[in-house]
Amino acid sequence: MPKKKKEELTVVKEEEKKEKLEENQNLENLKEVGSPNIPDISSDIFPITIIGQIEGHTVLPPQTKTTKYEHLLPQLVSIEENPNIKGVLVILNTVGGDVEAGLAIAEMINSLSKPTVSLVIGGGHSIGVPLAVATNYSFISPTATMTIHPIRMNGLVIGVPQTFEYFSKMQDRILNFIVRNSKITKERLREMMLQTDELLNDMGTILIGKQAVEEGLIDEVGGISQAIKKLKEMINQRLE
Repeated sequence: MPKKKKEELTVVKEEEKKEKLEENQNLENLKEVGSPNIPDISSDIFPITIIGQIEGHTVLPPQTKTTKYEHLLPQLVSIEENPNIKGVLVILNTVGGDVEAGLAIAEMINSLSKPTVSLVIGGGHSIGVPLAVATNYSFISPTATMTIHPIRMNGLVIGVPQTFEYFSKMQDRILNFIVRNSKITKERLREMMLQTDELLNDMGTILIGKQAVEEGLIDEVGGISQAIKKLKEMINQRLE
């Protein structure tokens, strides 16, 4: 076969292969996100989503939507090291989860040198509260909720004074972090945490949208546009 003919066949095969790969990618995108095309926009803002239940040292069932802390921590290190990333947007819709893992993520977000903004869109419950206030500025959508309640533990608990002392210290760690990164007082936070007339068979307080702002937990009621606008303002201030 002539050399020119071989080259033409090779080009045709490569094009067919490329088309097949694109088709497979479109099908994969359709399966995963419901659209054949994913917007590819280069931005200096890095979004982090914290959704479902925060998974700690124990693997949760496969049908449970989770955020794994071992996935987020390396991302946060990369964000800090990447000069092209100027700011971080943390989007929250979480029911809470592992206290140690959630607090570890919150501390990592809080210690980033780059501007950070959080947005609670569905719920920021339990350990989601420290995660929401860990950023430099926080938003909550009008219908989003935040549940503040004491920590609890599943499984076997040894009924000795040391166990209750451990619980008390863990609770103080969470309270101190929230107070340090928001405008609420420790006394008010503890009062809401121990309230008994809002949650069935439990204690705590549910805050909806504006209530979280009025209590001093969240900075402002808003959505995605307000959060991005605020983050860009913070980035520009830092660059000046």
